Amino acid sequence: MNMRVPQLRFEPADELAALCKAGGDPLRLNVLRALTNDSFGVLELAQIFAIGQSGMSHHLKVLAQAGLVATRREGNAIFYRRALPHSELLGGTLHAALLAEVDELQLPAEVQARIAAVHAQRAAASRDFFAKTADKFQAQQDLIAGLPQYRDSVLALLDALGFAAGATAVEVGPGDGGFLPELARRFHHVTALDNSAAMLELARQRCEQEQLGNVELQLADALNDEIGAADCVVVNMVLHHFAAPAEALKQLARLVKPAGSLLITELCSHDQSWARTACGDLWLGFEQEDLARWADAAGLTPGESLYVGLKNGFQIQVRHFAKPDAKQTQV
Repeated sequence: MNMRVPQLRFEPADELAALCKAGGDPLRLNVLRALTNDSFGVLELAQIFAIGQSGMSHHLKVLAQAGLVATRREGNAIFYRRALPHSELLGGTLHAALLAEVDELQLPAEVQARIAAVHAQRAAASRDFFAKTADKFQAQQDLIAGLPQYRDSVLALLDALGFAAGATAVEVGPGDGGFLPELARRFHHVTALDNSAAMLELARQRCEQEQLGNVELQLADALNDEIGAADCVVVNMVLHHFAAPAEALKQLARLVKPAGSLLITELCSHDQSWARTACGDLWLGFEQEDLARWADAAGLTPGESLYVGLKNGFQIQVRHFAKPDAKQTQV
């Protein structure tokens, strides 16, 4: 008589064990901390933590197998970001608790410095691109999504918000100034910010042609320089040029007055890697959930959103984020 030995199944325990194993290494915990509001490629993370690429790839594989990091392909490169915990799934509560503890960690000063160096490398690549290609700006923009394809959607959100007669606006990265006439008609005073002198010259020419007397042009870094806050901040097709988009949203939020609005027009996530070389894009669009999460971390509240599908397969998201009134939050 053959006795069949019962097979013990430990799959749920295996999943928890993988999660515990992934969190049981100081380097992997610091990687999760570095990914709090950013995403990096394996080479960037190897640079940040001063280890070899193969070693970093191993740690990322362990984190990925445990469901602690997610990947996203950006052309030929793969970028890693933190995966969001799902409390309804096995290990979800432990996952969330681990990330909460990780967020209390202070990264070593040398790691923070190397993160800043990676951001600086990204920003330099973006500045160099626009310095060299300002005369081709409109043609490059039209390859994906020119202003005519999303202007009406942005204006619909602007007009629905009903700003007061004396309201002010800031446009970050106005390009050739194509949207400035619309802002000038709707706001008492408009400030256009750009860190590229070549691009700002294009905007200046537009202002002269349109006789926009209430538009002020500033050669400035919107993320680091001291800029006066406005009732409305408009960022059209610019966020994908910032080295650290999540951190950029925090800095953009400081330009918004209490009870004011931030309007962001951006591409949804796509896989057209040629946009990097043809248009100087650092990021291939963004997931809608990521923008909402970053805005929440910046103290902003999601408002109305519009989505525009284009014939070339790209999709545009036009997002409104509101900054709470300081008086209301104190009540």
